[in-house]
Amino acid sequence: MDKNSLRAVDRLEITVLIDNRTDSLSSVPPEVTLEWNVLHQAGMNEMTGSCQCCANHGLALIVRAEIGAERRTMLFDAGPVDFAVEYNGTRIGVPFKEIDAAMLSHGHWDHAGGLPMALELIGGTNVPVYLHPGMFRQRAFHLPGGDLLPIRDIPGPAELRSKGGDPIVIDHSTTALDDMFFVSGEIPRVTPYETGLPGHMRRTEHGDGWELDPLIVDERYLAVNVRDKGLVIFSACSHAGIVNVLHAARRDMPDVPVHAVIGGYHLSGANEAIIDKTVADFEQFDVDLILPGHCTGWRAVNALERAFGPKVVPIAVGMKISL
Repeated sequence: MDKNSLRAVDRLEITVLIDNRTDSLSSVPPEVTLEWNVLHQAGMNEMTGSCQCCANHGLALIVRAEIGAERRTMLFDAGPVDFAVEYNGTRIGVPFKEIDAAMLSHGHWDHAGGLPMALELIGGTNVPVYLHPGMFRQRAFHLPGGDLLPIRDIPGPAELRSKGGDPIVIDHSTTALDDMFFVSGEIPRVTPYETGLPGHMRRTEHGDGWELDPLIVDERYLAVNVRDKGLVIFSACSHAGIVNVLHAARRDMPDVPVHAVIGGYHLSGANEAIIDKTVADFEQFDVDLILPGHCTGWRAVNALERAFGPKVVPIAVGMKISL
């Protein structure tokens, strides 16, 4: 891809459709609107529990980019399950019919399980869905006792076509939706400490056994260039390592600064051991807004906040970010 084909957008709005957290009380900067205000804007005129969104282990972001009167919308991941897409989307007034395309960051259930329902709600035909060819092998992980727990297969191209999707299965970078969005290629591993997801397994190529798969090479990032601000990078789980993701964005678009990084940084569990190195390496990218969510983990969020103060705003379900 010619990096010069990515157009700078005038405005960017991100709606957190699904995330692990709910939080309508913490202080936030002016570009962030918390769930209760979003619900009120969508028509909630009385505070009740049934009006609120449901937090789920997963991630789904609706990303709307605008250049003048042009508007294009990308669904970045779709959370773990169908009901969360419909339940949350209905409450915060998501205009599903306006979604032009979707992208799966990698082949895990907590990002892909809700995609068939999302496509049903979009209700279109030939909706582009950006996928990596390596994301369709079944995955598994080891429980603390040592048992291997398989992860349900993600929806495949045939199922997505039946829901109105048009699977675009590629492993290289491309721009999308009139060059307003950048879908990355595979993320190079350049740091010595970001070694993937320990103990992660996948089916062998012939399906007759299991093999180690810590690198999860099908993972990719999404980026949008906001005029006079810089890149907004979407990294759903950062199994490649969030610092590797930032290095990849710098390599792909070396002349554009990084304005914001949103998504899961996967610094929980065994990866808590690399929090300090990750936080230290963040400094070199001079990111204006750090928006951790999903699988980042509270210890990493705390470490980032101690290092970068008000630049750190953990995302939560129902939140809107306007850039």
